[in-house]
Amino acid sequence: MTASGPLTGRIALVTGASSGIGAATARALAAQGAVVVVTARRADRLEALAKEIGATGGEAWAYEADVTDQHRCETMVAEVVDRYGHLDVLVNNAGLLLLGPIEHAPIYEWRQMVEVNLFAGWRLTHLALPHLLAAAEHGSRQVADVVFVGSVGRYLAGPVSGVYDATKSAVASFAESLRKQVARRHVRVAVVEPGFVAPTELPTQSRPEILSALSGNFDPGTPITPEDAASAVVFAVGQPRHAAVSNLVLRPTEQLD
Repeated sequence: MTASGPLTGRIALVTGASSGIGAATARALAAQGAVVVVTARRADRLEALAKEIGATGGEAWAYEADVTDQHRCETMVAEVVDRYGHLDVLVNNAGLLLLGPIEHAPIYEWRQMVEVNLFAGWRLTHLALPHLLAAAEHGSRQVADVVFVGSVGRYLAGPVSGVYDATKSAVASFAESLRKQVARRHVRVAVVEPGFVAPTELPTQSRPEILSALSGNFDPGTPITPEDAASAVVFAVGQPRHAAVSNLVLRPTEQLD
């Protein structure tokens, strides 16, 4: 039996779904009745997640892809629409956090963050937009959604997270411009901006020497969980057609920055 709920009949594509917020978002959307296409580079984790969702009454399709690969993304969007007939929700969650001071920074790390945090989401949004517009015009709910998972880092520039924070600021600017372009056509654009989230793999992506130097320097109190962040995504896409969540900031209660 397929799970039913307020999102029944909607097809959602979630990037970075092999762990953390992406995996939690896929579970949460499926629990509300959406069919979820989960994508990331680690096929084994995606398959396990799809099986887990299926075992709990939902429906998920594991689609291995590198979101920095233009051709692979083109193929993925085309195959999703060919398989299901439409696409209603895109969650741009894939992200990369490489901390460190600007002085002596490896420039390739900056390029990696720009490729994953910016171009990947922009690329997929560009590819998905014709289908989202069609879903908003012809679909049963007559609304579609793009969600970007941002960060509270866009509101402040940390001493070792300047490029990451800059990418999240750019994500928010892109999203706001897109919102103004498609709002009257009932494609909603939301940016969900979590504070410190645990457990996720994001804080472990930096070089070992950077992680060692930063150990114990940040105390956000009790962190929010990937499930907390996922609930914010579901809240945004679950609104009635006439209501749109544009920006949603979710911090640990005790986090000061």
